[in-house]
Amino acid sequence: MEKDLSNYRKIYSQKILSEKDITDNPMQLFQEWFLEAESSETVDEANAMTLSTLGLDGFPKARVVLLKRYTYEGFIFFTNYDSEKGKAIAANPNVCCSFFWAGLERQIIIKGKAEKIADNLSDGYFESRPLGSRLGAIVSPQSEVIPNREYLEEKLHTLEKEFESKQPERPKFWGGYLVRPQEIEFWQGRPNRLHDRIRFRLADMDWIMERLAP
Repeated sequence: MEKDLSNYRKIYSQKILSEKDITDNPMQLFQEWFLEAESSETVDEANAMTLSTLGLDGFPKARVVLLKRYTYEGFIFFTNYDSEKGKAIAANPNVCCSFFWAGLERQIIIKGKAEKIADNLSDGYFESRPLGSRLGAIVSPQSEVIPNREYLEEKLHTLEKEFESKQPERPKFWGGYLVRPQEIEFWQGRPNRLHDRIRFRLADMDWIMERLAP
């Protein structure tokens, strides 16, 4: 099987990214870009975030997770702590998160360290989820080999009966991570592949802004 993609072309020309037009705090710029993506008809699930970790097998792995909160401290997502990504983070908390909003011709690439958030914050988010999502988190031994689809559906059916008249508590193996950024790069597509790349790098508690060649 072979397919030549060398003639695929797209001209990026919507916007520019200039140092004189942006704030010196990358989290503020992130919010500006995120709100624009969130309100854009060209972007579906603006909070879809690619999370890359270094696995226990020595290979990097990327997968899409959903950003659920961001603050000046960083970026929060939730998952099973015993999953492949959870085990990878426990062994090496250095991660990369990225957003690609094709309709806006923009990327954001974040390098940082992931850490578990406080239990009460994970409890609060878990309780806010629809019942089906809460039961799904309990049922799924995420990243483990399972015999078939019916295995999950049968476990879910059993739990649905168990929790007909009571609310499930958050399992200890499920919760949130905060990614504290150390570098944040903003990428804006430009003509002739001369894209704008502005990187913020944390040094001694201050953000250093630098322009990178495309």
